Amino acid sequence: MFNKNVVITGLVSFFMDVSSEMIYPLAPLFLANVIGADKAVIGLIEGIAESTASILKIFSGWLSDRIGRRKWLMAAGYGLAVLSRPVMAASLSWHEVLAARFIDRAGKGVRTAPRDAIISESTEPAYLARAFGLHRSMDTMGAVVGPLAAFSMLGLFQNDYRLVFWASMIPGVIAVLLIIFFITEISKKARSPAHEKPRLILMRFNWRFRLFMVISAIFALGNSSDAFLILKAGQIGIRPALIPIVYLTFNLIYSLSAIPAGMAADRFGKKRIILSGFILFAFVYYGFAVTGDTRTVWLLFALYGIFMGLTEGIQKAYLATIIPQDFKATAFGVYNTVVGLAMLPASIIGGWLWDHISPSATFYFGSATAAISAALFLAFIQAVKGRKAVDA
Repeated sequence: MFNKNVVITGLVSFFMDVSSEMIYPLAPLFLANVIGADKAVIGLIEGIAESTASILKIFSGWLSDRIGRRKWLMAAGYGLAVLSRPVMAASLSWHEVLAARFIDRAGKGVRTAPRDAIISESTEPAYLARAFGLHRSMDTMGAVVGPLAAFSMLGLFQNDYRLVFWASMIPGVIAVLLIIFFITEISKKARSPAHEKPRLILMRFNWRFRLFMVISAIFALGNSSDAFLILKAGQIGIRPALIPIVYLTFNLIYSLSAIPAGMAADRFGKKRIILSGFILFAFVYYGFAVTGDTRTVWLLFALYGIFMGLTEGIQKAYLATIIPQDFKATAFGVYNTVVGLAMLPASIIGGWLWDHISPSATFYFGSATAAISAALFLAFIQAVKGRKAVDA
């Protein structure tokens, strides 16, 4: 069913996410408890790291299309992430941790668009959604295994953060070796005329792509950090010891739902599944806004995992159907950058609403933007149908 490149890319993402998630949950604790950094510094480090990844994605995609190569750019991105691990393990100051996080996120920025293009170009159009669903499923399963491995090692080795950071290199190296030895480059014809070379201008893309970017950005503005979901769970009364289990449950359901959601999208239409995801998100965030019951929170986290399965990979699969063949990586880079950059104001808005109005206001806002996005996407679907009827 799946092309070898798709399966190997999924395995690469699984191993790298195991590596990354052995570090990500521990980095704030390491900074606070070992390095002695204050909370403002921790926020600064994460802000710089994530912004770096978002900005680099668009340039990496453009470069991949321009040179007509995916594999080695992808390998370079994953390799950078692996090189960040010893920097993190040997850090004695927050400046060195910042350098490690910067290198790691730069690697993510470099690899994401070429990787998505490889999945798209290695898959028949009829199976795009399930291919991206497989990738998201395996990637998210790494987010389940990584924290379990990290916290198990902390328990066994008396909170030795540095040992965990060194150990995280092992799955990272496996990921890079899988790319080098098992990913097959999709050959591209050389582009000689200057006007055919990809340029970073939206005019290269049709109205469907540009409107989809607008809708995705509006939705992302209300999709604030998952940290607010965790804070809400704690506020309602879920014990701190259980909160990691709640989040683990969310990731597990996300992983298990991604492939069935992709199969449904290939059969019933990607746009329908994406629309269902937007509507589900609106209900889930509304639920977080009004609930005061711990059992309901468990259900909402489960539904949030289903929402992720319905949208994350399938949006990319749909994107692959509306972009020019020679500009796939550029388009994926634009999409990832738009969504990634929107997440920064989303979390700022969410935090401001939480502090100055109420915790519920954060979720009401997210529910409202999701409802607006769903309405716009429904209008978008009708516009596409109308344009096809005119063209026919």
